[in-house]
Amino acid sequence: MATLAATATPSAGLTGLLFLILVIVTFCYSIGCWIWPFGACRKCKGSGKRRSPFGRAFGLCRRCGGDGRRLRVGRRIINSVRELHDKGTR
Repeated sequence: MATLAATATPSAGLTGLLFLILVIVTFCYSIGCWIWPFGACRKCKGSGKRRSPFGRAFGLCRRCGGDGRRLRVGRRIINSVRELHDKGTR
């Protein structure tokens, strides 16, 4: 029984397209992390304040230290790769 060669090509083209989209999204995210390394703190939503349970009193957010910003995951990866490269060239 002969198999048709045309049945294998659409899945290969789709895989290549998905891989290309993944590369483009990763590249754009890394450029974004390079330009804007900080994002809003998720715990305090960028305010830097931690509210009491009843909402009257507040203190500084423990996660961001009252700054309201956090270092993005992509920027942490960029910093660790840069540090690893610097250690290797010394």
